[in-house]
This record gives sequence, structure tokens and C-alpha cells, in this order.
Amino acid sequence: MKLWLLRHARVSLPPGLCYGASDVPADEVHTRMAARHWAQTLPAGLRLRVSALGRAGQLARALRALRPDLPEALVDARLNEMDFGRWEQQHWDAIPRAAFDDWMADFAHHRVGGGESTQTVIDRVAAALADERARASEGDAVWFTHAGVIRAACYLAGGGVTPIPGVAHWPREAPGPGEGLCLAL
Repeated sequence: MKLWLLRHARVSLPPGLCYGASDVPADEVHTRMAARHWAQTLPAGLRLRVSALGRAGQLARALRALRPDLPEALVDARLNEMDFGRWEQQHWDAIPRAAFDDWMADFAHHRVGGGESTQTVIDRVAAALADERARASEGDAVWFTHAGVIRAACYLAGGGVTPIPGVAHWPREAPGPGEGLCLAL
């Protein structure tokens, strides 16, 4: 089966802020542009799942407005972005270097900013992927989600083991806002 992973559009925040689990809106114009692109790109007959965060839902709703053949997206909080705890809504440059060093030293299990660990994100994405694989006979699927979830899905689809051995194993690249990719599961 194919799983399309679509990242929400650019957010309506100043650049350089950490906003993982914060429920911040996406830019409406950028959302419509992304929806137009994906409306022309995605095949028919997809199952849709969407993060519980509003910015992902914006893209799902905008796409469905253009593609009424697609079903309504099921909300799945396992597709939410990583919770960065105290780092949320902080400028990345304001986060002490020592805090990043602590995360890198225990990349799998360190609770970033007191929020989630990378392994927690990997585990919830693994559970969501297992559900998709179990429904493979129903056809391909699309997730409206976030960069961290897409990285976790790519890590797992590429044969990643758990716990993740370290930051060197984490995918460096993710689709930009409004972009996406397709995995063969």
C-alpha cells in the first residue's frame, strides 16, 4: 500500500519559534495553495487521517473542498507533532545549548523541554503505521500531519529499530510546509 504524508502549510507565527504541540493556525493562502497542488496530485480512493492539531485539519478541509470524492478525515492524535514542553512558543535561539546537548546525549528517551521524548513520538507513529498496514486491503491512505511525524514514519519505514540508537539515525530531511511524500508500506 501507499501512504501519502502531507505536512500542514506554513504557520502564522514569526520565524524561529518552536511550536510543536502548540495548536497554532496555518497561513490560509499557503493552505489553499497546498490544497490545490494535492487536489491535482492525489489519486482517488484514499483513506484520510488527520492530526488533532488545527493546522493539519486546515489542509485536510481545504483539500476535501476541492476533492469531494475523498472521505472525511478521521482525527488521530497519534499524528500530532512532538510536544516540546517548556520549549513550546520559545525562540529556538533562546533555548540553552546545554538543553540541546542533553537531548542529543539521550536522543531516544530525553523528554525535550519536559514534554515528549523522540521515542514516544516513534512509538505512537509505529502504532498508527501498524493500523494502516492492517487496513491495507482497503486501499492507500493519506495523513495530514507534521515534520516530526513524517520523519518518524520514514525512520520506521526504512527499517528503523526501537529504541532509536541516536540522532545520527533520525532522518534529517522532511517535506517543507505544504509539501509531502509517499511511502510504500
